[in-house]
Amino acid sequence: AASGAVEPGPPGAAVAPSPAPAPPPAPDHLFRPISAEDEEQQPTEIESLCMNCYCNGMTRLLLTKIPFFREIIVSSFSCEHCGWNNTEIQSAGRIQDQGVRYTLSVRALEDMNREVVKTDSAATRIPELDFEIPAFSQKGALTTVEGLITRAISGLEQDQPARRANKDATAERIDEFIVKLKELKQVASPFTLIIDDPSGNSFVENPHAPQKDDALVITYYNRTRQQEEMLGLQEEAPAEKPEEEDLRNEVLQFNTNCPECNAPAQTNMKLVQIPHFKEVIIMATNCENCGHRTNEVKSGGAVEPLGTRITLHITDASDMTRDLLKSETCSVEIPELEFELGMAVLGGKFTTLEGLLKDIRELIIEGNMKAHFIMDDPAGNSYLQNVYAPEDDPEMKVERYKRTFDQNEELGLNDMKTEGYEAGLAPQR
Repeated sequence: AASGAVEPGPPGAAVAPSPAPAPPPAPDHLFRPISAEDEEQQPTEIESLCMNCYCNGMTRLLLTKIPFFREIIVSSFSCEHCGWNNTEIQSAGRIQDQGVRYTLSVRALEDMNREVVKTDSAATRIPELDFEIPAFSQKGALTTVEGLITRAISGLEQDQPARRANKDATAERIDEFIVKLKELKQVASPFTLIIDDPSGNSFVENPHAPQKDDALVITYYNRTRQQEEMLGLQEEAPAEKPEEEDLRNEVLQFNTNCPECNAPAQTNMKLVQIPHFKEVIIMATNCENCGHRTNEVKSGGAVEPLGTRITLHITDASDMTRDLLKSETCSVEIPELEFELGMAVLGGKFTTLEGLLKDIRELIIEGNMKAHFIMDDPAGNSYLQNVYAPEDDPEMKVERYKRTFDQNEELGLNDMKTEGYEAGLAPQR
């Protein structure tokens, strides 16, 4: 039978094929549109424990669909032993991507009959009475606008006998407020009903759907962090980035030999960030054998696309305190003294202007002569402090220029191949 073959039967009798199994019900049939005229829409009854008297009661579940909204589950429990009952609704879907706020202007008695789905995460407010039902203070309900107000009145009246018996001063004020709520049911004057649900699963009926309802404003919004926590939604923890070693706060030490006596010595190295410039590496060597000391500065970056020429007009002794970084590729010039210091003569230096000009500082500091101090670095890795930073320094000019062929030759850039070098690495065949 599984292969579709038909076994032989008595002569003259036709063998009918086995009926195909009935297809499973479509999901839409589980959630039928809510209607009092649908006789086939019956709740499912489940015997369950009463949490009031611990006897068995009856739970009824109805899976239904709200027109122009979504599917919900209506549950009702009743206990015939103690009379306790409870009704609530739950959304049959997930928490929505955005929260929703319904603002309804109630102007006539017809508005009191609007269908309302209020989940337990929704807050209800009536601004005219300064009245609010906080989120999670009530179970979800499938009701009407009038039903919401009636439910609020019942909640306030519940403990009134005990308050009156105890002569509680709030009992009289609550009675006055209940009168105001009952007047709302008669729509003696227009009022505003606001249902704010961060889960996005509450609903207020639009009787004119799919046309626009002028009395109803629907606002979708992004939830706050507190609302996410209230709904039990945990944000994804950001991926942990591997910790990078910060060399700015460390002094690295390594062994080397003294350049004077060749005895074992120790070199200290530190990465320093120069304000308004870049990172540099300061290296200092101290030989305990002969007492020789050296310090050198290396640029922490690559060769810049353009060379740098910094011209400072020295007009005051305070200019001598400016921080200065002279790379090993920088030349120094003082035109007024016909003085020029070529590249790599002193190596890299991170010092002050006074430290670099110690041989001629007396002439400059005494103010006998005003001079220009020019630093020309074709590699673009030298720096002279701007004491007016971040504003421009009126006594200093910084120029970016394109290197000449000879300067590129001195830096070894003419023979450096930076494009298409992968082709030269292809295996020879």
